[in-house]
Amino acid sequence: MQYRTLGKTGYEISTISFGAWAIGGTWGEVNDQDSMAALHRALDLGVNFFDTADVYGDGHSERLIARLRRERPEPFYVATKAGRRLSPHTAGGYNRENLRGFIERSLKNLDVEAIDLLQLHCPPPEVYEQQEVYAVLDDFVREGLLRAYGVSVESVAEALSATTHPNVATVQIIFNAFRFKPAEEFFAAAREREVGIIARVPLASGLLTGKLSRDSTFAQDDHRAFNRHGEAFDKGETFSGVDYETGLEAVERLRPLLPQGVTLAQFALRWILMFPEVSCAIPGARNPQQVQANVAASDLAPLSDEQMAEVKRVYDELIRPEVHAMW
Repeated sequence: MQYRTLGKTGYEISTISFGAWAIGGTWGEVNDQDSMAALHRALDLGVNFFDTADVYGDGHSERLIARLRRERPEPFYVATKAGRRLSPHTAGGYNRENLRGFIERSLKNLDVEAIDLLQLHCPPPEVYEQQEVYAVLDDFVREGLLRAYGVSVESVAEALSATTHPNVATVQIIFNAFRFKPAEEFFAAAREREVGIIARVPLASGLLTGKLSRDSTFAQDDHRAFNRHGEAFDKGETFSGVDYETGLEAVERLRPLLPQGVTLAQFALRWILMFPEVSCAIPGARNPQQVQANVAASDLAPLSDEQMAEVKRVYDELIRPEVHAMW
């Protein structure tokens, strides 16, 4: 396992970390026994950073991570998110009273006295401009409820706006071979401002595993079935906003680039780590085998200039026209 510094937090975290959305919900059926085995295997393999949110299974994902902490002695970092419990989800809801309530609930779910990293959970765009929201978070750090805070964003514009605030330590953003815009328009600013980058949706909701096909089906409660056009939340969270058929075509273009013995998922994760500004990628895993396969990407040899150029070519020809201007 390789480790990188997570922005202003100073935490040294595993470059392949653990995204805990899938063990919480909206990915079809989940099994807690398998989820706990996956979490334990992640620690076994050197993962020391787990990303969750208060809405993943209505706190279920947070509570599983709390159970992991009780069952394992070694230290690890946990990032959670707040804001999406608001209904309606409006900018005015990001106030001191609501944020304190969300944080206190997550502290209870996680069974900790302070949250390592709290992230605003893809708030309405105007929130990123509201200095009073960051002032509230600064107060919570001084109060000892939080050790650090960052933002989880949908767009590059939101990321750039958020990082003008000096105490924003991290940005979580969709970044993968089907979502190249952050590398072109945000990474340089993040580097200059010492902001850590957490790459979420690193496998484009499974498209970049190479295991999906035109015949694949998804459970009714899987967002890949119900949110392809943004019916429930931003459509960019599902398949990175890429049309499913286009994504399958792009995957076939990428397959010839794979080194012997390397899966497409591992290749896609190693591609993300070719960008030094990225602190970690957070693929999900619902069993130990998936964890093991994901973590192996951290120690793969760097991709060649030719491989990187071909990934970019596939993006430019198939993906860029669809998604680049949207996020």
